[in-house]
Amino acid sequence: MTVGYITFKRRCIAVSVLVSLLVSLGAGATDSESLPDWSGVWARFEGNAGMFDVSTTEPPDGRAGSPGVRQYPPLTKEWEIKYQRNLEIVANGRLPDPVSICGTPAGFPRLLALPDVYEFIVRPEQTWIITENGPNIARIYTDGRDHPPQEELWPTFTGDSVGHWEGPVLVFSTISMIGEKHTILDRSGMVLSDKARIHTRMFITDEGLLRAELVIEDEEALTQPWHVTRHFRRLPPGTRVYDYACAENNRNPITSSGQTLTLGPDGKPIDIDIE
Repeated sequence: MTVGYITFKRRCIAVSVLVSLLVSLGAGATDSESLPDWSGVWARFEGNAGMFDVSTTEPPDGRAGSPGVRQYPPLTKEWEIKYQRNLEIVANGRLPDPVSICGTPAGFPRLLALPDVYEFIVRPEQTWIITENGPNIARIYTDGRDHPPQEELWPTFTGDSVGHWEGPVLVFSTISMIGEKHTILDRSGMVLSDKARIHTRMFITDEGLLRAELVIEDEEALTQPWHVTRHFRRLPPGTRVYDYACAENNRNPITSSGQTLTLGPDGKPIDIDIE
C-alpha cells in the first residue's frame, strides 16, 4: 500500500513538473497556426546599388563607390568625419569591406541589404533570416526570453535579437553587434559604433512585399534615431537557394597594401597599376 502511494505521488509530481515545463515553454510564444506565411525565396526590392538607406542616398540613382554618392543619416560631427574619410577610401578602392574580403559575415543590419536571395524561417520560438550571400544567419528569439544581462554579452556579427509577434507583425530589438570595424552597412563605408541598438518591425504589406522598418539608435554615432526601410519581394514558387563560398570566385581580392584588385577570366589582375 505504501509502495503504491509513493508511486502515485511520484507520478503526480512528474505530471506537475511536465505541465510547468510546457507552460514555461509556451510563455510568450505564438501558436504556429497564427503565424504569417513568409515561406519561399525572397529578393531585395530596392535593387542592387549597394546603399543601405536608399531614401537618403544622393543622387537617388547613385551606386555605392561612385564619386559623389553617399547617404545622409543623422551622424554626429565625429562620425560624419569618419564617413567622409571612408568615402575617400572607397573612391580609391581601399575600403576593407568584409563582403569584398570574403572572410567574415556581413552581420546585422547589413544582412538586410545584401545581393542574392533570402529565406525567412518562421517558428513560434524563433525566426531565422538566412541569406544566400555569405551565408549569414540572424536568429530572432520569440519564446519570451529577454536579452542576456550586460555581463553575459559579447559583440558578435549579428548581435542578440529578441522579440515577439503583434498579430502578423514581428517586432524585435538587436544589441551587442561588433562596431565600426565590422558593422559596415554598405559599400559607401557607412559604419556604426558598438553602442548601436536596432528596433525592427517586419510584416507583409498589402502589395505582397515583406517590409522591414528599422529604427537605429547609436548614442555615439547618431544625433537622433535613424529610420531605414527595406523591402523584399517573393520569387516564383520552386525557386531554389544554393550555398556558395564568396572566396571561391572572388574577383576583387584585397592586397596587403589595401588595394582592391579586379581579376580577369584567367584569374590574373586586369588593373593598370598594382602596388
